[in-house]
Amino acid sequence: MEYFSIEGPVKIKGEITPQGAKNEALQILAAVLLSPEKIKVSNIPDIIDIQRQISLLKLLGVKVNRVDANTYIFQADEISKEALYTDEFMNTSRNIRGSVLFIGPMLARFGEMSLSKPGGDKIGRRKLDTHLQGLHDLGATYEFNQYHGAFVLKAKNLKGAFIHLEEPSVTGTGNIIMAAVLAKGKTTIYNAACEPYIQQLCRMLIKMGAKISGIGTNNIVIEGVSELGGCEHTCLSDMIEIGSFIGLAALTGSELIIKNAGVEHLGIIPKTFKKLGISFVINNDDILIPSQEVYKIEKQIDGQIPTIYDAPWPGFTPDLISIILVVATQAKGNILVHQKMFESRLFFVDNLIDMGAQIILCDPHRATVIGLEKQNLLRGIKMRSPDIRAGVALLLAAMSAEGKSLIYNIEQIDRGYENIDTRLNALGANIVRMSEKNS
Repeated sequence: MEYFSIEGPVKIKGEITPQGAKNEALQILAAVLLSPEKIKVSNIPDIIDIQRQISLLKLLGVKVNRVDANTYIFQADEISKEALYTDEFMNTSRNIRGSVLFIGPMLARFGEMSLSKPGGDKIGRRKLDTHLQGLHDLGATYEFNQYHGAFVLKAKNLKGAFIHLEEPSVTGTGNIIMAAVLAKGKTTIYNAACEPYIQQLCRMLIKMGAKISGIGTNNIVIEGVSELGGCEHTCLSDMIEIGSFIGLAALTGSELIIKNAGVEHLGIIPKTFKKLGISFVINNDDILIPSQEVYKIEKQIDGQIPTIYDAPWPGFTPDLISIILVVATQAKGNILVHQKMFESRLFFVDNLIDMGAQIILCDPHRATVIGLEKQNLLRGIKMRSPDIRAGVALLLAAMSAEGKSLIYNIEQIDRGYENIDTRLNALGANIVRMSEKNS
């Protein structure tokens, strides 16, 4: 079992290029199942969750050629449906939430899919009802084996339908899109998710021959086609990592340049960090963050304590709420952080309180943060990463804290961030990856 030993506080400086977008790549990897032709994908992050997703493709018979660390060529021309029911596939699918994205393309092209109830972050309930109901509307049938904890879905002939989603689920929308592109007739998805990940998936499918309109809106219309071909696709930069780097620079009072940030795809992320008083300059596609010892939270127009909350795109992404909360601990001023979408995502603040942060956890969804204005630095402690985003938030807190911090369960961090310790150490961080058996 590996863990991080972090010495703080540190100042970082230099340039960093964000990895490819994890949440986009998971959908793109599932979409390669829709065609028997070769599909080349670039800027895939080299992280645990992606490698698990690729392992699932291999188990199904997809030919995988790794061109370099972040570029692959896939060909799904000899898929084995029998592999769906093997223990190896079931066990692997159980370890990654992204496995659920295989349902749509497998039903569309092969008429069946089976997988274990998927795993992933422990951040509260993450139901599959939106996925299953939308696919049912297209003509799929499904059942859940309670004893084995597995779903079995079948679809002889998918037909287009009007689908009004009860929630704008990103993976649910992606699944339904991938099923609908090969369904007969017209499909309309209303209240669809419109995150950049979904937009990128649609653009890739169009290059493969799909007919999709309404990209970037919550009303996506798909005209089914009989088959799809190959293409080349490049993943966007990971907006969650970009937000993490902005927060890190502010917390440590450091100067940092984020290269190739894909600024046009960041939505209100830059504006939200500016509400915390963080200064930066956008130069073409780079974000230049100057050294800033004090950043002051903007009050509401009427002078009240402001609230930052998550919402479906184009609102503020829930994956950055943990980062916002940590950055606010050293701001000047107070703020209410409202995590609406997952009921267990704020419980990591117990670690921040132990580090000396002034936080009132109002309930599972809301936390009031009293900024310390860097008058009292956080202090290093032993802690455990509960999920990907909270893990990196704790890593950022440790880099700004006095003394040594130890973070355990760092596989959670490695699931979503590529070589994060190596990359941050190159900027001046002091992070040592250690093993419990060698410590």
